[in-house]
Order: sequence, then C-alpha cells, then structure tokens
Amino acid sequence: MEKLTHLQVYWHDKPSGPIPTTILVASANFTNPSIGFGSIIVIDDALTEGPELDSELIGRAQGSYVLASLGQPPAVIMSMTFAFTAGEYNGSTISIAGRNTVLSAVREMSIAGGTGVFRFARGYVQMRTHFFNFTSGDASVKYDIYVLHY
Repeated sequence: MEKLTHLQVYWHDKPSGPIPTTILVASANFTNPSIGFGSIIVIDDALTEGPELDSELIGRAQGSYVLASLGQPPAVIMSMTFAFTAGEYNGSTISIAGRNTVLSAVREMSIAGGTGVFRFARGYVQMRTHFFNFTSGDASVKYDIYVLHY
C-alpha cells in the first residue's frame, strides 16, 4: 500500500572554507559575469536534522545546479539525490529536480524517484532558506519533503 512520508531536513551549501561542498565547474563566456548565467555548480552538501551544520548528519545531497535565469527572479535548475546515511532511511535515496527561484520565501521542486525505502517515490519538496551569507555564499535551507512510496 502506498504511504505518504513527511521528512524535514536541512541542506548546507558551503562554497567557502578549506573543504567546500559546492564547486563551480563551468561558467559561460558572458559579458555580465555578475549574474552568473550559464554557471554549473556541483554539490556534495551535508543533510542534517537541524539547521546548524554541526547538528546530526543524516546524509548528503549530491548533484548539480545551473544558473539558468537572465533576469528576475534569479533561478537555478537543480538535479540532486538525497542519499541518507543514518537513521531509519539509511541506504535509501530520494531524487529531486526542478526550478528553484532562490529569493522566493518558499520554493517547490518535484521528487523524480528514489531507492530503498523510497522505491517508486513521487512527490514534492518545499524549501525555505534558513540562513544565507551574502559574502561567503554559505547557505542553510530547510527542506520539507512530502514523498509517496510503498
């Protein structure tokens, strides 16, 4: 029987420091680099139970995003897998994809699938920025995950 699971996790995007979890791997030869259009970023971000980076680590968000907006609002196209490494969902994954208008208070993307406990997954995530440092680019984002699975 299909069931709905609601999870709350915090995603920590950290381009700063000696071991960044977010790396710019390509950028467009564009006349206005300040908007970043065409940039491709690869991530291996921590997923934690709480909003602080030192709270309980429950997995990693691995994937990429592309700065895909020339104008306003700024948007990125994201494709990533939440790989759970602890707790009840250890060894399971949820794949997430969609458009993220990063300055909106609440954003939504779709769940494209999953493995382990989340086989045949479908659903959506809602994201809310908990913390963003404009100087370093470090961010903590709350993900409310609503996933249907068997």
